[in-house]
Amino acid sequence: MTKVLNELIAEGAVVENGYAHSTGGRRPQMYSLKKDLMFVVSVAMDQLVTRIALLDMHNTLVGEVEQIDLPLTDNPNALPQLADYIDSFITQTGVDKDSVVGIGIGMPGFVDVEKGVNHSFLKTSQGSIVSHIEAVVGLPVLIDNDSSLVALAEQKFGVAVKKKNVMVLSLGWGIGLGMILNGELFRGDNGFAGEFSHIPLFTNNKICSCGKSGCLETEASLLVVVEKATQGIKEGKVTILQNLPTDSVEEASNIIMEAAQRGDRFAIELFYEIAYNIGRGIAILIHLLNPKLIVLSGRGSQAGRLWLAPIQQAINEHCIPNISENVEVKVSSLGHQAEVIGAAALVMENYDKSRSKGGKKSAVLLAH
Repeated sequence: MTKVLNELIAEGAVVENGYAHSTGGRRPQMYSLKKDLMFVVSVAMDQLVTRIALLDMHNTLVGEVEQIDLPLTDNPNALPQLADYIDSFITQTGVDKDSVVGIGIGMPGFVDVEKGVNHSFLKTSQGSIVSHIEAVVGLPVLIDNDSSLVALAEQKFGVAVKKKNVMVLSLGWGIGLGMILNGELFRGDNGFAGEFSHIPLFTNNKICSCGKSGCLETEASLLVVVEKATQGIKEGKVTILQNLPTDSVEEASNIIMEAAQRGDRFAIELFYEIAYNIGRGIAILIHLLNPKLIVLSGRGSQAGRLWLAPIQQAINEHCIPNISENVEVKVSSLGHQAEVIGAAALVMENYDKSRSKGGKKSAVLLAH
């Protein structure tokens, strides 16, 4: 091991990081990959916005995250547009493609990881999403459901580290769910597990994005927050919220979250109602899966502690106490960057499958 390590240091692949704290005896020497040894392109998508980022081997952002308005619903050109955006982004970074390990993409919808297709969005008449983007960009591509990648990020780098049974909720235009069971990411029989948004909790006759009615998503999402805020303003509610932008629900939701954090009563009430409904869904998860931890992650986690009290109230009202008394609910420390981090982690988790080059460098990248 010492011989291999010294060779990797001589090659410039590994660097010394000083000494770790001693637990008794001599302090161990710490090592890490050289941060600019290679890079990963990370793509985080939702139904409306796509973010593209470059990360180094220390999971640090290199340059700025590029944000693009790319609606997926009823957009037959979404896939070629995405491929062109990614290719252009890599060119603009100035990084040599030979130093890029691969591209990890998180996206909403029913994602078949093995076939490289999405049954909800980014349809293609020939081949797969993966083959199309690889043909344009010339780099290995891996795709996965956005909620699964948020859970992967939390498991590797967030509040779910070393936790065995965790439900990770991705709060956004829907309510995604990534499940960590017995220490492993659970995807179900064909990768479609975790459609938390579509639990039929209501008899409201509201049509969901899935085509059914009464799903949790119809009463508990950031889209619902924006809709109710807009309606409340029209009805003359007392609030600092005025003239919410109509051309960007992302900007509108950020303004409402900021108002709630500043103490605006109307904005707080909006989040309380939404959070309570999410808590009703969480109560079902607790009864079925008995998790230790519930993590609130994704775009909506920027609202922070506003979620906690109403969710806990719903758990208290709808759960059997003996089952729920040891369950913790925490807001993510990764926040809106969780999907970006998870998409990069996906590439490194599958480095041997996507671009194995053999030799010691491949081995050390796999260890990372």
